[in-house]
Amino acid sequence: MNKKTVLLVNLGTPDSPSTSDVRKYLFQFLNDPRVIDIPALLRFLLVNLIIVPFRAPKSAKIYAQLWTDKGSPLLLHGLELKQKVQDQLGTSYHVEFAMRYQNPSIPSVLEKIRKSNPSELIVLPLYPHYASSSTGSTIELLLNTIRKWYVIPNLKVIGQFYNHPGYIDSFVAQAKKFDLASYDHILFSYHGLPVRQVDKVYDEGVCEDHDCENGITDKNYHCYKATCYETTKLISEKLNLKAEDYSVGFQSRLDKNWLEPFSDQVVIQKAKSGVKKMLVFSPAFVADCLETTIEIGHEYTELFKANGGQELDLVESLNSEPKWVDAVCDLVKNA
Repeated sequence: MNKKTVLLVNLGTPDSPSTSDVRKYLFQFLNDPRVIDIPALLRFLLVNLIIVPFRAPKSAKIYAQLWTDKGSPLLLHGLELKQKVQDQLGTSYHVEFAMRYQNPSIPSVLEKIRKSNPSELIVLPLYPHYASSSTGSTIELLLNTIRKWYVIPNLKVIGQFYNHPGYIDSFVAQAKKFDLASYDHILFSYHGLPVRQVDKVYDEGVCEDHDCENGITDKNYHCYKATCYETTKLISEKLNLKAEDYSVGFQSRLDKNWLEPFSDQVVIQKAKSGVKKMLVFSPAFVADCLETTIEIGHEYTELFKANGGQELDLVESLNSEPKWVDAVCDLVKNA
């Protein structure tokens, strides 16, 4: 009997921190029309003549800080998660791992899956909150690849899991490794998106019209901002946090027309207001990567201290923690 196959997918990583490999990664990533959603010619000129030539050398230096003796942390965490999920699901399932950009690529892993002739394919993009530029892009490439197959197996895609109890409990468990009462303030920092991309979710109106900070409705359940705020609400309730104990911010912005408040500005404002000790979550990332380890762990720490703060700590992401493995298995079994 053919097995059910599970495909876990994360965003991607350069093959190495060399400038040439970082350039390849940025070229593939930023030329995705779901990532930079502007006319094709303008995107080509912007990415290939301006962004990548100037950004690749700088990004390579940052990736060099992140890299370990074993390679890219994002890839290592993904492979560890794959193995632990495989061990827990047992022989009725076969688990694979791929990256949307660079390696192991989705097309190459799907070809391996095709040859195994699975009875069912369950795809879990490892993004808790739906966004066209992450989940949408992954699903689009998946479907464009599979549509060429002669035999298409039963296909299930898990589009988001921002409110899954196991995912929430996994971050709660990570937080409980800290003495929360010793912190003056807690920041929930999510990856930012251009406001225009968030607004495109709605057939009528824009995000601002739908009270996205105050709950999920039948209109906003695919809204990135709404689901981020819902994740924050669920985690904070489990940790018995009061509204004044925490803030929400959006990091990694490229210009002013991205989701606000900006996380770096929240860090500065809190430090200037007298907050001395801050704890930061980044629930948009289920594995530690450049945006958590470097952007928050290093850059935000420096910002915080430069503006009067004393200590900023990062809640480690889920990586391949036991509760997260349990959650992934539950998502798969109930897909």
